[in-house]
Amino acid sequence: MKTIKRSIVAALGIALLTPLTNSYAQDVTTLNFQTHHSSSSLQGEALIRFADLANEMSGGSLDIKMHTDSAVVKASEAIESASMGIIDGDATGAGYITGKNPAFQFYGDIMGGYNTPHELIGWYKDGGGLELANELYHKFDMHLVGVFVATPEALSSTTELAGIEDIDGWKFRSPPGMESEIFASLGAGPVVMPFGEVFTAMSTGTVSGADASTLAVNKGLGLYDIAEHATYPGFHSMPIEHVAMNLEKWNSLSEAEQQILRSALDTIALEIVQDSTMLDRQAAVELRKEGVTLHDWSEEDRQAFREAAQAVWEDWSTRSPEAKAAYDSHIAYMTKIGILE
Repeated sequence: MKTIKRSIVAALGIALLTPLTNSYAQDVTTLNFQTHHSSSSLQGEALIRFADLANEMSGGSLDIKMHTDSAVVKASEAIESASMGIIDGDATGAGYITGKNPAFQFYGDIMGGYNTPHELIGWYKDGGGLELANELYHKFDMHLVGVFVATPEALSSTTELAGIEDIDGWKFRSPPGMESEIFASLGAGPVVMPFGEVFTAMSTGTVSGADASTLAVNKGLGLYDIAEHATYPGFHSMPIEHVAMNLEKWNSLSEAEQQILRSALDTIALEIVQDSTMLDRQAAVELRKEGVTLHDWSEEDRQAFREAAQAVWEDWSTRSPEAKAAYDSHIAYMTKIGILE
């Protein structure tokens, strides 16, 4: 809490970025959002476009400012800061707050579940996911406007990753939580470490690989200057990023303004899928020319990974009533669209 209070001082900087309104602009609602993404990243550019689209569609009733690079508060504090009104909205993801309730994992990344971003977004849109999520978000004074998802992430490795048999004994940098549990169940040795340590760890053999991001982003980070192998197309992880607002602030908006935010987010969500798909394809062409081996796992190996993941999902579902509700909903939707039998 002390850290959050200190963030209030940083939040005062918002005032420097917010123009003073004059007497004829009193009906303008200013909303300060924050994302951890840089302004030049795919997601950062898209979120700036989200703000611009919403402002334009509102006809001047909304003035949304998207602060990039965690300019106001730390990314790990953004959701709580929004719930307290320090900022109005957050664009990180539920994966940052699994400590508040394990159910947030099912809204942050259901590892090894859906095959494509469209399937995952479909659960939110057509499978009741958005309504179910908001039952949880509202308990923390937040409202989930919607989500966006890039392409599935790629594993990077200095050793071969041709199939599930290569996971046994594979040491790699992993995020904490569900992912580490899934890979450990398959015999891997997940190591939780800051991303900044990955290059040294891979160069010295402390780890053989890393889970970082999509193929294109990994390439941009320089991972394939060290790693000669990658899984592509990806399958193991598809982090869900959200646009969420302070609940009281959301409720203060008109129905038309709320719909504008949803529509603007729908627009950029589609663009992110299209753009990340194209960037991955371009990266794949370039990496193959550079001698990096891209491993496209067989359907049998992908299914074996999903079965291992399902066992961990089920365990997480026992950790809170809200987690059980989210798990049941995902399973029902995956069965409905043919992912699970």
